[in-house]
Amino acid sequence: MAAEVLLNVKNLVKHFPIKGGIFGRQVGAVKAVDGVDFFIREGETLGLVGESGCGKSTTGRVVLRLLDATAGEVWFKDKDVMALDKEEMRALRREMQIIFQDPYASLNPRMTVGNIIGEAMEIHGLASGKDKEGKVANLLETVGLTAQHMRRYPHEFSGGQRQRIGVARALAVDPSLIICDEPVSALDVSIQAQVINLMQDLQNEFGLTYLFIAHDLSVVKHISDRVAVMYLGKIVELADKHELYNNPQHPYTQALLSAIPIPDPNVKRDRIILEGDVPSPVNPPSGCHFHTRCKYAMDICRVEDPVFKDYGSEHFAACHLLER
Repeated sequence: MAAEVLLNVKNLVKHFPIKGGIFGRQVGAVKAVDGVDFFIREGETLGLVGESGCGKSTTGRVVLRLLDATAGEVWFKDKDVMALDKEEMRALRREMQIIFQDPYASLNPRMTVGNIIGEAMEIHGLASGKDKEGKVANLLETVGLTAQHMRRYPHEFSGGQRQRIGVARALAVDPSLIICDEPVSALDVSIQAQVINLMQDLQNEFGLTYLFIAHDLSVVKHISDRVAVMYLGKIVELADKHELYNNPQHPYTQALLSAIPIPDPNVKRDRIILEGDVPSPVNPPSGCHFHTRCKYAMDICRVEDPVFKDYGSEHFAACHLLER
């Protein structure tokens, strides 16, 4: 029996206004997220991948309402996240947490680790005093640190340890969904593996659901159940990870997968080199956003935006080639 859908995102749009002139009027917009659809079931991990600047992190922040959406819907456990008032949103934050990309910039340097992790417990009325201290100690041990670490400050830890503190902070309020915003990209490769394995263990132990944002396709394959590929504000393909990696349908996905290094000097892979640069999100191409770099581009690609739809077994894609 399939798990229930925990998060459902429909036609999500986030445009950042560009202002200019004497009166500061809007003269354009950065179309960071331009109509995104996906869902995540309870207990699964959805990987969200793409080049830098494609809108991955913005998508995660808009889902959490750290940024207000320009348009679209976000449903979490049948609650319309965009329609909640301040108090309702504050209560919902217990169930939706985030692990940031930079483990140092996201931790207050003037607070001890104990206060950083325990702060959310007090805000939500979950624990205080000795009870809070005990829970913080347990959390630190859960993520591979010790109770003694709660008296130290962030600068006293390595990058991998700081990211473990970030994971502990996200777990402090017992959430259902954690948005992982490139949580290992700032870490050494050996430390990346430790943090990824930790996150998988915690998912199994606490029944967590992850939206895992990254640009490293090998990391995403290791942790994800399904993978969504994003290009210039839109999701162009979404499928089960095995299906996506073995049978990519969209030319952009094929190009990304061809760039994954193979740890065997005797195995050669045909690299697909994309022509040109990623277009500006201020003025994205008409039709399919990818047509300016696609060697298969047809006349229809230049004028008509392809429909993002299911081509069987929940393998979604948006490409005119698949309609031929």
